[in-house]
Amino acid sequence: MKYIKNYQCTICHKTFPKEEEIMTCTDCGEKGILEVNLDYDLLKRDITKEYFSNHTDYSMWRYSPFLPLKDTDFSNTLHVGWTPLYQAHNIEKELKVKNLYIKDEGVNPTASLKDRASAVAVMKAIELNKDVISCSSTGNAASSLAGNAARMGLKTVIFVPKRAPIGKLAQLLAYGATVISVNGDYKDAFNLSKESIDHYGWYNRNAAINPHLVEGKKTVALEIAEQLDFQVTDWVSVSVGDGCTIAGVYKGFKDLYEIGLIRKIPKLLGVQSDGCAPFYEAFIEDRKIEETEENTIADSIAVGIPRNPVKAINAVKKSSGTWITVSDEEILDEIKYLGHQEGIFGEPAGVTALAGVRKAVKEQIIKETESVTVIMTGNGLKDTVNGSKAVGEPIKLDPNLNDLIKIIDEVK
Repeated sequence: MKYIKNYQCTICHKTFPKEEEIMTCTDCGEKGILEVNLDYDLLKRDITKEYFSNHTDYSMWRYSPFLPLKDTDFSNTLHVGWTPLYQAHNIEKELKVKNLYIKDEGVNPTASLKDRASAVAVMKAIELNKDVISCSSTGNAASSLAGNAARMGLKTVIFVPKRAPIGKLAQLLAYGATVISVNGDYKDAFNLSKESIDHYGWYNRNAAINPHLVEGKKTVALEIAEQLDFQVTDWVSVSVGDGCTIAGVYKGFKDLYEIGLIRKIPKLLGVQSDGCAPFYEAFIEDRKIEETEENTIADSIAVGIPRNPVKAINAVKKSSGTWITVSDEEILDEIKYLGHQEGIFGEPAGVTALAGVRKAVKEQIIKETESVTVIMTGNGLKDTVNGSKAVGEPIKLDPNLNDLIKIIDEVK
């Protein structure tokens, strides 16, 4: 906590001392999401490029000075972070952009970016002597929490909507979580989790409520910058559900900008499915966010009532970015395209950010002279049902060479 200055409400801007363990503003209630403020002068003095070049821990914990955690031994945690950043040569040629990078978060321990937030949640719970952590989730946050908590000997109680994919449910159960499948949507799962957490006193991992978790997610931005030798791209594209990930991405780049390690904050492209697009609709109609349907195959971003709207809206606005939507058909197409062109298998929400870039280039929002980083948030094995819809069925035939020859000739 050396470099943490204080907590600040995103609505009334009241500040709270860093020693005070609160989730939301005492005046504004649940909507008063807190921002973790860093002491940039102190951070700038101690954290330089040399700090990173001399650091041998290639995980998210190399960025521990940026995190609201006490001095802690991270050696027993799952290895979260330092995921590959690939230059997508094949796709950048087709899209005709300057450079295109894919940050593959699907190789994290439980196969999604959510591990970054869950790792922080687990360490924070240990700090506070909590032995049970709980959250609501459409799948990835839940499985990441269950896996990271299991590693550190903590119990989890998870609330998921009935639409949660079977692959993610299997992960949860494999990690030993107590899984409550709520007969309703994400809103219903969230509300029941909140009531249960308040009743039992469990540690709250819900990212929109817990200010520490955006800080965990921001390590993906710190990592991208370091992997690009602190020469960040013009744009960074992020799929958006609750708004916590894009808020974290902005915060990470802002931290580096404030201490002088990068010269600009990339423009953020917030991408939603057109079947569940509360941020986009509010942006287009210049109004406050309203509840929308959750009608998309991209379950990880199927959030009809975003719980972290202020930070997400500010992230796009302050970065001079914009919002865009894509259809489920475009998402399915992108699963196949990304796999064929770059050898990366993404789940629907994971490739939504790339589908958004394709559309933004077509609409000339992103120019040919500009560079882009796409954050691919989750592995395709998380949702094999929709993955199969995207790629089709294998060729089926009897064990006969002549039949095979005919088929191979047709494929050619």
